[in-house]
Amino acid sequence: MADIISEYEDRLPAKIIGEVKDSIPKGVSDTKLKKIMEATCEEYNTAKVTPGEAVGLIAAESIGEPGTQMTLNTFHFAGVAEMNVTLGLPRIIEILDGRKELDNPMMEIYLKKPYASGKKLEDLRHLALQIKETRLTDISTELSINIADFTIEVKLDKDKMKELELTNAKVIDAISKQIKGYNIRDGKDSLIFKARSKEDTFNDAYKIKEKIKSATIKGIKGILQVMPVKREEEFVIITAGSNLADVLQLEEVDAYRTSTNNIFEIEQVLGIEAARQAIINEIFKVIESQGLNVDVRHIMLVSDTMCVSGTLKGITRYGVVSDKSSVLARASFETPIKHIINAALVGEVDNLNSVVENVMINQHIPIGTGLPSLTVKPQKAAKEK
Repeated sequence: MADIISEYEDRLPAKIIGEVKDSIPKGVSDTKLKKIMEATCEEYNTAKVTPGEAVGLIAAESIGEPGTQMTLNTFHFAGVAEMNVTLGLPRIIEILDGRKELDNPMMEIYLKKPYASGKKLEDLRHLALQIKETRLTDISTELSINIADFTIEVKLDKDKMKELELTNAKVIDAISKQIKGYNIRDGKDSLIFKARSKEDTFNDAYKIKEKIKSATIKGIKGILQVMPVKREEEFVIITAGSNLADVLQLEEVDAYRTSTNNIFEIEQVLGIEAARQAIINEIFKVIESQGLNVDVRHIMLVSDTMCVSGTLKGITRYGVVSDKSSVLARASFETPIKHIINAALVGEVDNLNSVVENVMINQHIPIGTGLPSLTVKPQKAAKEK
């Protein structure tokens, strides 16, 4: 058996041979094994891309055509109104444009045992509250400015503080780390802020009041809402808002499976290879949820194009299009006059190596039968021979 499989090592990739080995039933005859390997070779050769194939055009058609059938504005509500998830065409555009600011950033936080099993639901709920960002505005009932001496008074909601296991001292400590130049006085049911500088105006007091409101007291910054959800045999925490770097540092979190829908965060924390895989997963998830069918290889080509430079770039005039070496290819996308003038100013040369620029000047395009070129011996050289 091993001898027969080894004969095909130069004809098939190691991964496919490994998959065949795992799938072959025990006690298979040599004749049957030979037939299996031949059928695998035939299937593999059929699946290979022909040299000169217009893979970019086919990928664009394959994603664009089902894309026209997508629901335009789809928002899926995950249990609570604050936790809606962008799906459909807006999500595809969000990914391919390489947007850093998402409409609905979210995370799926997988947990280690015993939290994942849900045996201790109270511990799970407690962990979820630890992750959720608590701002001063969440634990206060009123914020007011005293015009006489420009002090800011924050009245605290003691019930909410008790639920979140917060004390006045913890709140003061958290705020003093984020806001400098202010003395904070504990008034039991309220906190009073007074500027250390003698010169103060109402405008300054108003600005600092707005800053105090959004100060993070507890939890992970950016995680605005949390919701434990049961998936098969384990609990997963779904969040509105994303902060992958800080979440992965928590001991209770399974760092190998926890993910975010913010691809730029994945690139910064886990690297470009992880970002490439995230693009594939996110696009595939949207297409699948719409009941459409697109071969994963087309999506892989798009994600490779976005990540090939080593940094994540969207398919926009500021992203992958700006990296094109061809002047005419850049000009064909958007703002053509700007590209042509800039190229003329520096004397840039276009070697017409790709498809778009050859179409523009009505030449044979270097794909398919247009890829090879025929060289004929000059008449003079033929006579000499």
